[in-house]
Amino acid sequence: MLLLFSVRSAVTHGRLQVSRFVHTGAQRSAYWRPFLQKRGKSSIVSEVALPLRAVTGLVPNAATNRIVGRWLLVCSGMVAGAVILGGVTRLTESGLSMVDWHLVKEMKPPSTQAEWEAEFQKYQQFPEFKILNHDMTLTEFKFIWFMEYSHRMWGRAVGLAYILPAIYFWRKGWFTRAMKGTVVGLCGFVCFQGLLGWYMVKSGLEEKPDSYDVPRVSQYRLAAHLGSALVLYCASLWSALSLLLPPQKFTETHRLMQLRRFAHGTAGLVFLTALSGAFVAGLDAGLVYNSFPKMGERWIPDDLLAFSPALKNVFENPTTVQFDHRILGISSVTAITAMYVYSRKIPLPPRAKMALTSLIAVAYLQVTLGISTLLLYVPTPLAATHQSGSLALLSMALWLMNELRRVPK
Repeated sequence: MLLLFSVRSAVTHGRLQVSRFVHTGAQRSAYWRPFLQKRGKSSIVSEVALPLRAVTGLVPNAATNRIVGRWLLVCSGMVAGAVILGGVTRLTESGLSMVDWHLVKEMKPPSTQAEWEAEFQKYQQFPEFKILNHDMTLTEFKFIWFMEYSHRMWGRAVGLAYILPAIYFWRKGWFTRAMKGTVVGLCGFVCFQGLLGWYMVKSGLEEKPDSYDVPRVSQYRLAAHLGSALVLYCASLWSALSLLLPPQKFTETHRLMQLRRFAHGTAGLVFLTALSGAFVAGLDAGLVYNSFPKMGERWIPDDLLAFSPALKNVFENPTTVQFDHRILGISSVTAITAMYVYSRKIPLPPRAKMALTSLIAVAYLQVTLGISTLLLYVPTPLAATHQSGSLALLSMALWLMNELRRVPK
């Protein structure tokens, strides 16, 4: 392939013009060597560097952006898997089965009868066994242990999926300056997420002499753990879509600007609804008032504000937590429906229309799953599907936002 280059000194104008053909790699190296030998001495070196790096593939281009975008898409999928697996671990009450945390040491599971018995004896020293599982057998313990072990190992795999390719791409020069900051933030957030997970587990291992309630992790720490995972997922997915999907060109009208703001607000509402689900899970709030649309015989239950001060009910009263989650879910699907109706008056590109249609379809499916989970007293498979649906709904909202993003001038 012929590569067209030229170099002509333009000290007064600060630019290059094309005047010469270079055919092979050896010829190209010989051609640029006199300029590169004058590094630091000639003002033309900085002008030579850009075309040279573009030729040798040392700067991001469309091909490298696709590779980086696919990598981030895979990473976001792995984060979604970690969230789903964590939800199943919580639903099967397996999260407190591993009472230690070691980054490398715990990667090897027990392999002999003696090792399993030693692990089981450690578990027996903590409140969950003493209060809830005092008649548990070793075989039953192995099940919940492997559930938590799978979640932790998946988390480590997520960390490696972020960090190792990031180092490779960085060394290859495939990141722009802005992307370097994003990647550093994502990798740092993965490490923070692991530490936050252990901080959450510790809250369920603490002795509480004055309490005879079922041992569980702090709903605040659970919400922080889930919330940080959702932030990591959203940031990864958004970056991937921005690299993989070319921005749509729109005629900037008032209606389009309104729709864009509407999409941002709706995505925020969906995120908040998913986060409120952590409080529902942390307090087992799905096991109270298993009726819909009313809660029992009333629209507003009597014990909605049973705790004092009133603000405490929002985060610690199972009735209030379930009530809030219902309101947020209904508000989300109402907002999505209104946005869909409003968008019908705006000529949108096919891809944006597809994102909007997918969003409203997943929204109604998610509401159906939520109501079914509640009415059937939270069966594990259905509850896990409902939790997965929250990620699907959030993904559709992010996709729509990405399609409607403003094209840089």
